[in-house]
Amino acid sequence: MQHSPWVTAHWLAALQQNRPLSAAPAGEWRLVEVGFNAKESWRAGHIPGADYMDTGEVESPPLWNVISPQPLRHTLLKHGLRADTTVILYGRGNYAPERLGQILLYAGVKDVRLLDGGWQSWLRAGMAQEKGNASSVVAAKNFGTPVPAQADFLLDIEQTSQMRALPETVLVSIRSWLEYNGIASGYDYLTPGDIPGARWGMAEGDSQYIANFHHPDGTVRAPAEIAALWHQQQISGDQRIIFYCGTGWRASFAFFIARSLGWPNIAVYDGGWLEWSQHFCGNTNDPAENP
Repeated sequence: MQHSPWVTAHWLAALQQNRPLSAAPAGEWRLVEVGFNAKESWRAGHIPGADYMDTGEVESPPLWNVISPQPLRHTLLKHGLRADTTVILYGRGNYAPERLGQILLYAGVKDVRLLDGGWQSWLRAGMAQEKGNASSVVAAKNFGTPVPAQADFLLDIEQTSQMRALPETVLVSIRSWLEYNGIASGYDYLTPGDIPGARWGMAEGDSQYIANFHHPDGTVRAPAEIAALWHQQQISGDQRIIFYCGTGWRASFAFFIARSLGWPNIAVYDGGWLEWSQHFCGNTNDPAENP
């Protein structure tokens, strides 16, 4: 079983202060705040030492799929990230850190951590913050492995279509019940509907927050509790699981849950319902912004 990717604000503060702690990074580590068009909020106040990465640096419109390997490698090197760097991510809402984190694993980063509860958990703990731009970001020269090193973590539409036909594959929709049943689209640019044959991932809530998967304070429920919800939909770790959502953010969160449970055959369908609906259902609405 993988160690839990979620760390607490107190764990992160201890790491910053070079105090002994459990599950410490094996080598160099970097702290990154992740958002979409949110750099000004980061400049106004962030966790000391945190760089800022925008999901727009690793996704490409109009489908918001991951950018191609060479530009992705260049972007990660620009932010000083290597395959052997422990990368600790946090955000201010939705699932931007999980989306970037899953892309980092796909690229080849071996150790990705997530601040449980994000920015709000840091504030609740009464920790310090700093303003302005990061001053310690030094570009890396060598990523340390070909990109992507874990290509099977993030699938395109052709791969998903092929694997969907295999009896051991289960597509899991990490969308709300209304989205899954085609009652609501979840986004103003999406046609209502869902991929035929997919099972519902019990992801009640909306694109910004999966209520079933969190405590009231925004921290993550125990992965075993979420697995018990999935079991109700006949979703388990002995299957080949492909998570998807609208464009990959919520699905990336589910990926981290399954990974922490030690599920061996998991992936994210990158394009999600946005790409699938355009390809198979003729949805031609133009998304105005990343969800």
